[in-house]
Amino acid sequence: MAVFKISFMTLALFIMAGMLFSGNNVVSGQTCKGDFKNLVAQCMPYVQNPGPKTPPSKGCCNAVRTVDVPCACSHLPPGIGGNVSLEKVAYVLRVCGTPLKPGTKCGGYTVPPNV
Repeated sequence: MAVFKISFMTLALFIMAGMLFSGNNVVSGQTCKGDFKNLVAQCMPYVQNPGPKTPPSKGCCNAVRTVDVPCACSHLPPGIGGNVSLEKVAYVLRVCGTPLKPGTKCGGYTVPPNV
């Protein structure tokens, strides 16, 4: 039963990501630059709930660098943080050398000030 629940949640997450980041890179009616399919494929293991923060792979970082993340973040609905940890998204972006500015809203998550 647990395997089914995890598999269903993963499938739902990919469907949601596919709707948000479709092949034409439209997020809520806004066109954002980048290869979102590759981003999801490369980075999903590093941003899923639950689990610890894990440094992303080189492939994930390469995918991050092709995407207009601030554009995508500004158009994500607040409820997207259920299966994807937006805190982990911010962590991955920082580790990949493309951090979001403090105060940036990404879905329902606000990037905290640098400490």
